[in-house]
Amino acid sequence: MAKIWRFSRHDEQQVRSLSAGLRISPLMAQVLIARGYESTADVQEFLEAKLVDLHPPELLPGLNEAAERILDAIESERRITIYGDYDADGVCATSILWHCLKLLGAQVDYYIPSRLEEGYGLNTGSIQELYEADPERLLISVDCGITSVEEAALAQELGLELIITDHHQFGEELPDAAVLVHPRLPGTEYPFGDLCGAAVAFKLAWRLCQIKGDGKRATPRMREFLLSAMGLAALATITDVVPLHGENRLLVRFGLPALTERPGCGMRALLTLCELQEKKLLETDDIGFNIGPRINAAGRLGQARLAVELLTTENPDRARELANYLNEMNEMRKKVERKILKHAREMVDEHPDWQEAPALVLASSEWHPGVIGIVAARVAEHYSKPTILIALSEKTQIGQGSGRTIANLNLHAAMTGADDYLIACGGHEAAAGLKIEAEQIDDFRTAFCNQIQQQLEGDRPEEELWIDAEVRLADCTFNAIRELDRLGPFGEKNPRPTFAATRVELAEPPRKMGAGERHLSITLHQHGKRVKAIAFGRGEWADEMAQIKGPLSVSFAVNINSFRGQQSVQLLLKDWKPEEAG
Repeated sequence: MAKIWRFSRHDEQQVRSLSAGLRISPLMAQVLIARGYESTADVQEFLEAKLVDLHPPELLPGLNEAAERILDAIESERRITIYGDYDADGVCATSILWHCLKLLGAQVDYYIPSRLEEGYGLNTGSIQELYEADPERLLISVDCGITSVEEAALAQELGLELIITDHHQFGEELPDAAVLVHPRLPGTEYPFGDLCGAAVAFKLAWRLCQIKGDGKRATPRMREFLLSAMGLAALATITDVVPLHGENRLLVRFGLPALTERPGCGMRALLTLCELQEKKLLETDDIGFNIGPRINAAGRLGQARLAVELLTTENPDRARELANYLNEMNEMRKKVERKILKHAREMVDEHPDWQEAPALVLASSEWHPGVIGIVAARVAEHYSKPTILIALSEKTQIGQGSGRTIANLNLHAAMTGADDYLIACGGHEAAAGLKIEAEQIDDFRTAFCNQIQQQLEGDRPEEELWIDAEVRLADCTFNAIRELDRLGPFGEKNPRPTFAATRVELAEPPRKMGAGERHLSITLHQHGKRVKAIAFGRGEWADEMAQIKGPLSVSFAVNINSFRGQQSVQLLLKDWKPEEAG
């Protein structure tokens, strides 16, 4: 689907005024205005945000009572078990709370369910086992549990004390746990609702440290721990793709330095493995493309406990061993993804009617359930339609599915509208999961496509690309990029500035690069200025560009690329079109 380019409007007088008042470049002023920061006060609040701007932890619904119950359990020498999730957010949340409770002298362990055997969240089998092993224990969920109504009921029936901390969307009925800690809990008004699971765990740890201090301030030792823990909260905030505004932007802005200044054994081993140990300040891309995938790979392939062990061990040798193993798992994950992606595209090519449908539902018993979500996102992007991939079990004929959407189409609503054919489903507007019997897939495909069609109301969605400003390639200098970096950290809802340039020529033939030739590398020139550009996951653009004889219009973000000690300006290509089409 061709993207519709939308250019942000700029009032020239406003740009000049903001530029002069804040002593920033006109380009920086244009980007700030495009993003809604129009006054000097707004800009200063955004650019000069401070750590003290984080909301006090006791404001988080349920958190005070949870902290008191935890401290009572420590005082009574009861075992505390952290029940985590298997993704990077859950792994970091588990690690943060484990470190905190150890620091407070608790008897603490953790339980991470197997993604492949137990699935997401609390489950009755594990609750029963944990109770039978120690009926007096306190069970604390992190990054899961807010939809676990049946599981919470079992815990209450058994007499197992359960505290649920989560950030996910809740259902019509809330679980009846001892305490619920959630930033959007009904009937409460916490100022910021977009925290990830590890950020909620960080807030809980913060409050515990406050109480064990003087009630408002933690002891110096605990403050040092909290600064280190903020690094894991930042890592999780980036990998869980929550909006990078408000508290999340603060956590990432001040947490990223902690990953290099105060790394534990495990993080130090990961940084060394990714050749980031000498980098003074990590960027969000370092987490999103290097650290995060290695932690997530453990959970995707059923070994999330090893990721928690990596982030909690104090043994450097064991940390290196675990980091190397997670790296091997990540390489395996990438190979599995490429195989599934190739198979999925072949399936669509073999079914012309699916190509015309408003959505795709693909299933195979050859697919690994731990990685289908990533592939679903790539298939959705390639075909410009919501996509669900289902990994079927040959033994049970039950499938686990994962879906991703495009534009503003609500995947979760469409899935819920077709849930007559499902065993279970859940998720968000942009990403959701399901469980289904194999014999129901065809009927579900029809019903799901009908739901998407109703959202479309007969029209294909327009995928919009918002342009912050139009520039010349010569404007993309080191100084300009460093100034624009003040807008970071970049991520969800706060992307790198997007620019457009017209009358741009290819300086040399485009080429494909990377494993499977998935990526595009080109060199552009305009008015004598040459700049290299790359487009991740867009290797097919090379063949399309090679057919174009005239100039191009390109849209892109820009960064500084470091390679073998050399730095250069690099464009991150987002879209392009022949000049005559503009």
